[in-house]
Amino acid sequence: MSESILHEPLAPFAMRLGERMRSRGLRLATAESCTGGWIAKVVTDISGSSAWFERGFVTYSNAAKQEMLGVRAATLNAYGAVSEPVAREMVAGALAHSQAQVALAVTGIAGPGGGSPEKPVGTVWFAWGQPDRGVVARCHCFVGDREAVRHQAVRIALEGLLEHLQAHV
Repeated sequence: MSESILHEPLAPFAMRLGERMRSRGLRLATAESCTGGWIAKVVTDISGSSAWFERGFVTYSNAAKQEMLGVRAATLNAYGAVSEPVAREMVAGALAHSQAQVALAVTGIAGPGGGSPEKPVGTVWFAWGQPDRGVVARCHCFVGDREAVRHQAVRIALEGLLEHLQAHV
């Protein structure tokens, strides 16, 4: 893991996202698990973000995913918390439980424990979506320690949302 990745500033991604959201009159909701609110923190570090950031859900436990976002127990049981179906349901829940027009979700295994042969440490699922425009989901497998995995996840979440908005708005 390159030290430079850990020191890569995340603010430029959030600033670009803010400009795009503001120019389109959109508001964002985040649904975070392994990033523990880091995306919401990076976004709200930007002055004026209240014009486009609606709210963030930190749903670290399965119970929180169910209670706050409406993720179905059957989905969690069938696929596990770190899965495409759960990431998709997290986006749907964030949209349903907010006034936002755009949502992103992150669920993964930051480590150092918790991995398995099927889902090793560093596995992170992302989803981005809007009502009536569908949800896009993607998986990344990151290397590095817990901090590195989480930092990379925040960057990919913001980059992915920028790409989603360019393609779907």
